[in-house]
Amino acid sequence: MSSSHVDGPELGPPETVEVSDGVFAYIQPDGSWWINNTGFLVGARGVTSIDACSTERRTRAYLEAVSRVSRAPVTTLVNTHHHGDHTFGNGLFAGATIVAHEGTRTEMLDMAPPGAYPFWTPVEWGELEITPPFLTYSDGVTLWADDLRCEVRHVGMPAHTTNDSIVWIPERKVLFCGDLLFNGGTPFQLMGSIGGAIEVLESVIAPLGAETVVPGHGPVSGPDLVDDVLGYLRFVQRTAAGAHAAGLTPLQAAREVDLGDYAGLLDVERIVGNLHRAYAELDGAGYGAPIDLAAALADMVTYNGGRPLSCYA
Repeated sequence: MSSSHVDGPELGPPETVEVSDGVFAYIQPDGSWWINNTGFLVGARGVTSIDACSTERRTRAYLEAVSRVSRAPVTTLVNTHHHGDHTFGNGLFAGATIVAHEGTRTEMLDMAPPGAYPFWTPVEWGELEITPPFLTYSDGVTLWADDLRCEVRHVGMPAHTTNDSIVWIPERKVLFCGDLLFNGGTPFQLMGSIGGAIEVLESVIAPLGAETVVPGHGPVSGPDLVDDVLGYLRFVQRTAAGAHAAGLTPLQAAREVDLGDYAGLLDVERIVGNLHRAYAELDGAGYGAPIDLAAALADMVTYNGGRPLSCYA
């Protein structure tokens, strides 16, 4: 089975959406591989950005969009996790304090540079330098946009990655959740945990009572998105349990399973990586424990008909 991606789609322009007074989401269609969302909060003396983008071109376009809303400089940049689509553009935020969980810094220091990713179609990354956060926390930190309180919290366990954080604005019921949630795209837990993600969504995210949710990829949503992603993650667990017991490999299991309601999501090949992670947990690996990422990604390419995974960043 191949990716649900249409070859060479015409992607719409990014959209700046004011989700609450002075709080903006920056939505990049179509939300597939390496095409993420960001956001920003406008204060009188400075702007707080939530994440960067994957390429120089996309990050500069985002910064231009911010400048059309506010003449104030971006003084603070929060990274929700270490993945390059959310961090490769960090170095273009001149003068900003880069804030993230301590695990985000550790992972970024070990990251391969842009262009060293053979599993995807070629991308014009531009002139980028990996720039890790230099203000880190273990549990969380409170940021203020003037008098608007923003709670930056580590979620407590591996989920999408080992170092996920959220930005929660309680007064406005607005949640920026990074890649804990995808809207219209297949969730991806290869570098985190299936079981951990379920626990985080049930015990950390759902109880917040967010009314507006800005996912890491895809359109702005409401709280129902939490149940949608939980449904997919439980589907992965059920599929893994049956296939593992039957002696199938993750790739074999992915080829045999009927994706049903999830077949229309972008980047369906992620089912293979998710099954690799679910199998590891069935074998007793702890949440976020190291596994063979290259082998899982190679299986995803095989599932995709031997073609590199489609990336339009």
